Amino acid sequence: MRADIRVALVGNPNTGKSTVFNALTGLNQKIGNFPGVTVDKKTGYCDLPNGSTAEIVDLPGTYSLYPKSRDESIVFSVLADLHNTHRPDLVIVVLDASNLKRNLLLFTQVADLKIPVIVALNMMDLAKKNNISIDIDLFARKLGVQVVPISARKLEGIDNLKSAVSFAGSLALQENTIDVAAIAPQLVSGIKKVVNTDNPYLALQLAHQHETLAFLSEEENEQIEQLERDNDFHSQKAQAAETIARYNYINDLLYDTVTQPPAAEAETASNRIDKILTHRVFGFVIFFLILMFMFQAIFSWSAWPMTQIENLFIWLQSVIHNGLPDGPLTNLLADGIVAGLSGVMVFIPQIAILFAFISILEDTGYMSRVTFMMDKLMRKVGLNGKSVVPLIGGFACAVPSIMSTRTIENWKDRIITIMVTPLVTCSARLPIYTLLIALVVPNRNVWWIFNMQGLALTGMYVLSLVSAIVVAFVMKLIIKGRERGYFIMELPVYRMPRWSNVVHDMYNRSKTFVLEAGKVIIAVAIILWVLASYGPGNRFKNIEQKYHQPQYTKHIAPAELNKIIASEKLENSYAGVLGHVMEPATRPLGFDWKIDIALITSFAAREVFVGTMATIYSVDGDADNIQSVQQKMSSAKNPETGKPVFTFAVAISLMMFYAFAMQCASTVAVVYRETKDWRWPAAQFAYMTVLAYTISLITYQLLR
Repeated sequence: MRADIRVALVGNPNTGKSTVFNALTGLNQKIGNFPGVTVDKKTGYCDLPNGSTAEIVDLPGTYSLYPKSRDESIVFSVLADLHNTHRPDLVIVVLDASNLKRNLLLFTQVADLKIPVIVALNMMDLAKKNNISIDIDLFARKLGVQVVPISARKLEGIDNLKSAVSFAGSLALQENTIDVAAIAPQLVSGIKKVVNTDNPYLALQLAHQHETLAFLSEEENEQIEQLERDNDFHSQKAQAAETIARYNYINDLLYDTVTQPPAAEAETASNRIDKILTHRVFGFVIFFLILMFMFQAIFSWSAWPMTQIENLFIWLQSVIHNGLPDGPLTNLLADGIVAGLSGVMVFIPQIAILFAFISILEDTGYMSRVTFMMDKLMRKVGLNGKSVVPLIGGFACAVPSIMSTRTIENWKDRIITIMVTPLVTCSARLPIYTLLIALVVPNRNVWWIFNMQGLALTGMYVLSLVSAIVVAFVMKLIIKGRERGYFIMELPVYRMPRWSNVVHDMYNRSKTFVLEAGKVIIAVAIILWVLASYGPGNRFKNIEQKYHQPQYTKHIAPAELNKIIASEKLENSYAGVLGHVMEPATRPLGFDWKIDIALITSFAAREVFVGTMATIYSVDGDADNIQSVQQKMSSAKNPETGKPVFTFAVAISLMMFYAFAMQCASTVAVVYRETKDWRWPAAQFAYMTVLAYTISLITYQLLR
């Protein structure tokens, strides 16, 4: 889509910048990467009142143009590089109206770059609630820019913001906020000539950051470096002088335009809540109870919709078998593709509920408290408080969680977080756990309110967090690093969750999960169906001839005979041969050749396990007796012992294997992308596989 104007959103973290982005673009948005780096780039389109279209780019949140992470460095690179394809025509600086003093530092820096600017004064509802009064007109006159008061969470003022974008000019009208040239006059003058700019603040920023900026030529870098030496430039002293000057400007501005009580009421209320929720004992108890409630809800609330989805796919398979002529294509469609998809689609309700809870925890501000609370514990095992975000995010998916480790400044802390995040129970493991738990754990309550299946699922999630912490501690002793980590996090005030945002988030994340998993599952289901439906040589033909002899047809009922033939064909198929090759290595873990096939196919993605089991047992079963994958697995018998295949020991052993094994090609790829070194994903895959095999072996041998 072509846009008439490109607009960048800039702001501190927790100013509601993403909410403004969502309010402007709605569902018309996409997520990618900035060129050459693995930093999320969110772009979307917005129709303006004058009939034109604006491309909105949501830049990473930052406290200033002096970056502390790779994400933050993107902001200055995009704004300063005249040839950057993402350089905006207009910048909307989103300010938290209830915390202007802190937010204005970034605004003054952006304004001095002389790009046209609009100020979106967000959270006006919160400012009014805290009795903070802002003279908007005077505020705008002193800044020299349009100022639009909004409450993005309530969609108040969004139309005015769009109108302001419509009427924004192409020239920057804001006044200089400080005398930049006074900080380093000779140096600024020299750099302006080197890069051919008339902007003194751009020249000063280049003096600070030229070593890390890709858009400067080698010659320009050398000349700037020489100018620094000639003028005895000290970056930290210059930054300190600039910051003091900016806060003097900000203090004068706020004195003239803002009236507020000595202590904000909302902060006091938040502090009172924090005394309980971040208490060194009760805080952890409450966090654990919240997790227990989440996992209980995942089981109990999803039961009815899961049954309906299950019945829908059973009906669909029946329609295909009854409506289409018998043959390979009908079997492929019904027993391959539909059976494979049903194994994942049925878990959509559970995944949606999980994402809804995560969205609520983030939206209310509680997730930030968890991060703060866990910092002390994290440091003892080689991590820091910011590691909690990827670890908690790992409950959804390891891939974006590993990408989110870019906010961890310390290299060693970041590497350890990357290495242990895949141990956290992701949503892809959820279908496997719920299927296996439903097979072997009774669905009844204990202590009146706790469902045993819910408790088992909670146990798997707790185990994943404990194992991640233990492995992190071991890696702390192994991996060497010289940097010293630090923890900076702002605790936002508590707010009610935005239910529309929760639904939006739940829908988008569930859709992404289903679409991405669906592609792999359909591909794997087709390959698997072929492998399970055909065998080497004349094996299938010989089986048919064998069971058509009178000693079988006279003494065995046709339905039973068909089942025996199907079972023997599966065992002699290409998939069966492959499973049998692996069986000697996995038999001590309690696995048979059918489970081994699922282990192979689910290397690409764990959730393929359920689809694989559905396909295998559909091929193996009677086409006239279509059941859910859980029913098929529950009725599966060991041909040697006649006992159920999925005993308590086998199911728990299998859950332990999936709890510790990597089994995710996407995670391997993203670890390489984030570390730029194949040794890290290789080491991660190796240690997780060894851990999975060992713990699964111990579990089965103890429980059988």
